Amino acid sequence: MTFILSFLSWFLIITGSFLLIVGAIGLIRLPDVFARMHAAGIIDTMGIGSIMLGLMFQAGFTIVTVKLGLIVIFIMFTSPTATHALARASLHGGVNPQLDEGDYNGLEQDKGEI
Repeated sequence: MTFILSFLSWFLIITGSFLLIVGAIGLIRLPDVFARMHAAGIIDTMGIGSIMLGLMFQAGFTIVTVKLGLIVIFIMFTSPTATHALARASLHGGVNPQLDEGDYNGLEQDKGEI
């Protein structure tokens, strides 16, 4: 049983670390504010959540587990809300998402038609 908990703990910690690295690369490489917010959301919810859950398995059932659980619950509620508020503020401030040519969904075709 100890081996299973240890394996699951390290699997979650390594998975969370991988998600943190991928999200950090996304913050650097993605082109606009909205895409970068998506990368930050991956870091917050999945990366930190996986690491904290792995640490909870490492700690066993102690007060540390309860504190880590409260931190995970707090992050799961506040991170998506903050990202949504930031996206709404960006749209209200006049920042438009960057679109590719294929993302117009036929808007260019309808300009000349009556």
